[in-house]
Amino acid sequence: MNKLLIANRGEIARRIMRTCREMGIATVAVCSDSDRDEPFVREADEVVPLGGSRPGESYLVIEKIIDAARKTGADAVHPGYGFLAENAEFARQCGEAGLIFVGPSADVIAAMGSKIEAKRLMQEADIPVLPQVTVTGQAAKAIQDAVGQLEWPLLVKASAGGGGRGMRIVVSPDELNNALETARQEAESAFGDGTLFIEPYIESSRHIEVQIFGDTHGNVIYLFERECSIQRRHQKIIEECPSPAVDDELRAQLCEAAVRAGKQIGYVGAGTVEFLLTEAGQFYFLEVNTRLQVEHPVTECVTGLDLVRLQLLVAQGEPLSVEAMNATITGHAIEARLYAEDPANDYLPAAGRLHRCRFPNDRNLRVDSGIDDTSEVSPFYDPMLAKVIAHAPTRREASLRLASGLADTQIHGLRTNRELLVRVLRHPEFLARQTDTHFLQRHDVAQLAAPLGGDSAIRLHATAAALASQSERRREAEVLTTFPSGWRNNASQDQRTVFTSGDVELTVAYRFGRDGLRLAVNGEELQAPQLVSCSADNVTLETAGVQRTYVVHRVGETVYVDSSLGSTTLVEMPRFPEAATDAITGSLTAPLPGVVSEVLVSIGDTVAEGDVLVVIESMKVLHRIAASQTGKVSQLSVKAGETVQAGAVLAMIDDETS
Repeated sequence: MNKLLIANRGEIARRIMRTCREMGIATVAVCSDSDRDEPFVREADEVVPLGGSRPGESYLVIEKIIDAARKTGADAVHPGYGFLAENAEFARQCGEAGLIFVGPSADVIAAMGSKIEAKRLMQEADIPVLPQVTVTGQAAKAIQDAVGQLEWPLLVKASAGGGGRGMRIVVSPDELNNALETARQEAESAFGDGTLFIEPYIESSRHIEVQIFGDTHGNVIYLFERECSIQRRHQKIIEECPSPAVDDELRAQLCEAAVRAGKQIGYVGAGTVEFLLTEAGQFYFLEVNTRLQVEHPVTECVTGLDLVRLQLLVAQGEPLSVEAMNATITGHAIEARLYAEDPANDYLPAAGRLHRCRFPNDRNLRVDSGIDDTSEVSPFYDPMLAKVIAHAPTRREASLRLASGLADTQIHGLRTNRELLVRVLRHPEFLARQTDTHFLQRHDVAQLAAPLGGDSAIRLHATAAALASQSERRREAEVLTTFPSGWRNNASQDQRTVFTSGDVELTVAYRFGRDGLRLAVNGEELQAPQLVSCSADNVTLETAGVQRTYVVHRVGETVYVDSSLGSTTLVEMPRFPEAATDAITGSLTAPLPGVVSEVLVSIGDTVAEGDVLVVIESMKVLHRIAASQTGKVSQLSVKAGETVQAGAVLAMIDDETS
């Protein structure tokens, strides 16, 4: 293997390149039009543009990937995860083109690509599975009758793919038909396969997976378990190794079952056998992921192994190393996935340009990131920005290290789930090992996702922003440049700067004089303020006897402030604001950028409040946009397949009662 084409993008492409550089293997990147300026493209030895922006125009087009390998003389292909990573046809065509496919055989991928077939094979290997009903186009009555044998609540699942897409929890029979239809649509959109099955939904369970590795010499080994129970929408956001719920006896049972599963299907390469663990300690097979997992770094941290290196060596026919065959666990590792999304707004994904992305320079943290200060987060792909991993001697120390590192991260321009991750990692239940897949359902997500420092932090951050603004004005002034803004020999009026932070308005009043500095926010004075130093981007301020440094970053009228209290985004209001214009009554607007998947109404249709009119696909999730009032559709501004930006008017509804 001399040159490797990476059939992926972002974080995982950069991760694979890192190992290739260490092994002396040249790398080829492929990229869509919207990814041309991303870090993974700059870091590759060679790049082949694929054209288009949507996955179906670029990263999912097998012919384009194979042609890119031919053009560059690559002799191997690594699929990463997602996109074509578990596409049996892609693996087969790579082999036919004389390319080494870094992964298991096409036959194994095909067998495990169907969760229904995978469960059948695991039953043959005497591995526990949950009972299920396969949905293959039966009438609604037949499905209702069939699920009568299962225990409620139920879980509707897509047979293909993963990542929580095509999954719906059903708590009563009258919800089943709608759940089946929406799950089928989502599965077809995400995986091109709408096949579903239904199984009991086990509440208060844990998601445990075992990393396995096989080689072409008949060896199949385990590299211990990971726990991935902290999930939103059935998608993992925090993963750890080892699991806090697994003792030595249970670990032996899980790992032995995973190896048996690997041998049952003749597994070669890196794979993951996923299980559901009940409160009673019983485990059930879920699926086999025939690829490297997003959360593989936690296994690397505790074992000291480079799993990508192992993949590349096994793909070249080498046996598993002695180190891999005799791996042990050292310490505890936890990974958090940093997403561009708003947890308090139903995890609505965010897209747009990042203005700053700076992680702490801490040797105790590992950051696998696909972004930098220049990145444009596209609506066409998954909203994960980076993975941050902490490794420590104990689980508690790893949790607190990771929380501290995330809290100190400066990420400006997009809403993220950073605050939620920090609060989960510091939560008493998490620290007490009381984690399960319902963790985020038991707790108020809005509170978990709120600014870390609360109202007092926002007030101090607004103060720092106002002081930084006056410093910038003085720097640009042509006269009296050594005097603070608003300096008076004699007492005079305060200088005022008004900010908004979400729905909160903050008026900062300050005055420099012979008696020192006076500071107030919304009329409430700060205690004994002392300005230690001040510049346009750095303010050190002492209040109430406590000194803190605030990092200030201005982009237009938006000001980002980071300190030990957390991070705040502020918008400075103009001194002479223009008259505001209200949104047109009855207008239906896009809440986020994306591609119109469906338009479900026509001009002239009468709709009721809550009726879904338009479906937008953004970051691999379908978002149903509903009417905000009852009336008649008087205008449709979009059609299926059209790309829209956040705030774009989709339709107009005339109120028939007016």
